[in-house]
Amino acid sequence: MNDRTGRIDVGILGATGTVGQQFVRLLAAHPWFRASWLAASERSEGKRYSEAATWRLGGQAPADAAGAVVQACQPGRGPRLVFSALDASAAADVEPAFAKAGHVVVSNARSFRMQPDVPLLIPEINPEHLALITRQRRERGWAGAIVTNPNCATVVAAMVLGPLRTFGIRSVIVTTMQAVSGAGYPGVPSLDIVSNVIPRISGEEEKIESETQKILGSMTDGAVTPHAMVVSAHTNRVPVIDGHTETLSIGFDERPSPSAIRKALEEFRGRPQTLSLPSAPPQPIVCLDADDRPQPRLDVDLDHGMGVTVGRIRNCPVLHTKLVALGHNTIRGAAGAAVLNAELLASERIIEFD
Repeated sequence: MNDRTGRIDVGILGATGTVGQQFVRLLAAHPWFRASWLAASERSEGKRYSEAATWRLGGQAPADAAGAVVQACQPGRGPRLVFSALDASAAADVEPAFAKAGHVVVSNARSFRMQPDVPLLIPEINPEHLALITRQRRERGWAGAIVTNPNCATVVAAMVLGPLRTFGIRSVIVTTMQAVSGAGYPGVPSLDIVSNVIPRISGEEEKIESETQKILGSMTDGAVTPHAMVVSAHTNRVPVIDGHTETLSIGFDERPSPSAIRKALEEFRGRPQTLSLPSAPPQPIVCLDADDRPQPRLDVDLDHGMGVTVGRIRNCPVLHTKLVALGHNTIRGAAGAAVLNAELLASERIIEFD
């Protein structure tokens, strides 16, 4: 069902949490989508959103959302297109139930990312992977579908590596400095993170290593063949509010110069830019000249948090190239990524929502 402006009605599963609130904020003035159905756990069901959700973002909750009554996460209710901000434990059961009931679930959860018939999508990098939906529906018998976006740290690395595939990527070492907002709320205790670095984030290294190979992989006979590169990840939690900073060292089949790397990154455009999708940054990767950039405090909000910034592109004495990259973890790495995925679905009419 569409509203009188022609916008598509959408729902949000897990609307009261941190990522759910980002969905509410991003969709409040979206030109294509209208968040008409907000759903959460039993303890929130039946309450007004303003009562059920303690608003953790800047400003106030959008007025339309604040007055909405929170619904139960019940398949068959709500719009056909739903965004999932559920944690993985809930998503594992709830998302397939919604897909079976005919909903198209655009998910931020990790539960189905590595399933062979589920797209793990970055629209600029692997839009062709949406062909997996046909297989998904055939093999699972779903009237709906599940489409996922990657882990918040994977997005930054994959956005940088995607344009560099032309040089033949062989190996990558990535070290992350990840913001505390990536841990959700209440997240990391202050006495653990203030003036400190925590050199482990459970499960994060494995996600970066495997998800990046799937995203950069190729479609062959209705399946994704993972990219053959080897990825080694080190993950760290640092006392930054928003923005995951990553250092990458990359080995190639060729030996591209730093200027060739920069040219490939700056000239890169993907399907969202060709289609002028509402959430797509006009230039998805921006390279900075200053030798002390990017920095989260200065650069994380590039293009409303949807752009990735890169700096310090230089030769690596161990591999071939090293650089620094930064992306907004709760926007480009979470809610904003899912909204862009849905825009691609709607624009390409892979799934009809009318």
